[in-house]
Amino acid sequence: MEPFNYHHLHQFWTVVREGGVTRASERLHVSQPTVSTQIRDLENALGEKLLIRSGRTVALTEIGRRVYRYADEIFGLGNELVESVKGLPTGRPPRLAVGIAKVVPSLVAYQMIDPALRLAHPVRIDCLSDTPERLLAELAIFSLDVVLTDAPAPPGVKVLAYSHLLGESRLSVFGAPRLAASHCRRFPTSLEGAPFLMPRRDSALCLALDLWFESTGIRPRVVGTFEDAARLEAFGQAGVGLFVMPSAIEAEIQRQYRVRLVGRLDDVLERYYAITVERKLAHPAVVAIAQRARQIFG
Repeated sequence: MEPFNYHHLHQFWTVVREGGVTRASERLHVSQPTVSTQIRDLENALGEKLLIRSGRTVALTEIGRRVYRYADEIFGLGNELVESVKGLPTGRPPRLAVGIAKVVPSLVAYQMIDPALRLAHPVRIDCLSDTPERLLAELAIFSLDVVLTDAPAPPGVKVLAYSHLLGESRLSVFGAPRLAASHCRRFPTSLEGAPFLMPRRDSALCLALDLWFESTGIRPRVVGTFEDAARLEAFGQAGVGLFVMPSAIEAEIQRQYRVRLVGRLDDVLERYYAITVERKLAHPAVVAIAQRARQIFG
């Protein structure tokens, strides 16, 4: 298929909206033959008939309806772009694209993002969950506004990005009720040989846990390693193994996942960062996320 001309697509879109070639030509300030010719050129480029005569007006073919839906979105967005640049209301809530590192617990992500949905001027949240490396690549091409993760952007990353510390929390060990009950006494030595679920091996959280286990001489029995915190939480809730989450939201974790607290690792900290291409946070929704995170984690 040959590339089509967007100007011709706009002519077609206007004919449909105005209900015929005559009214479209008046709207566009061009002659009727010019409009008809350019629509034929569009049909030739697409290789499909788009319009058929219906009395004094025109009707859309099945393919024409499909093309019109795309054209309506294309030119509707174009109009919104102009209105947005001029500071006019667009009728559509602004978009906030958030990248969430898979190692960040789902409940933590929700707690931080929730205030952005409650602003006086609401935003539409588009969330992408992936590895930090892939999220930073999306940030580099401005597909994301902010990345929420557990570590600052590494020095060698090829992105001009700024890491904003949102807060930190000590970690607590949780487990399904029966499993937790068998490891609560004499904590933390009770973790020796206990079934344990670990985050991805190269995550900041895994490195911190490895250092703590090494320093204490405690060796749990690792039964699973997970890149995705949501899956780790699901396995923990099912009683497959013990797992850690931030102490700052202990009550919410126990209530939502129906698990019990085993004990606290007071010497282990998990930090959370917002990574942006801006030196100073400016987007109102990102500012709201940062403020909420600092309330939770201090």
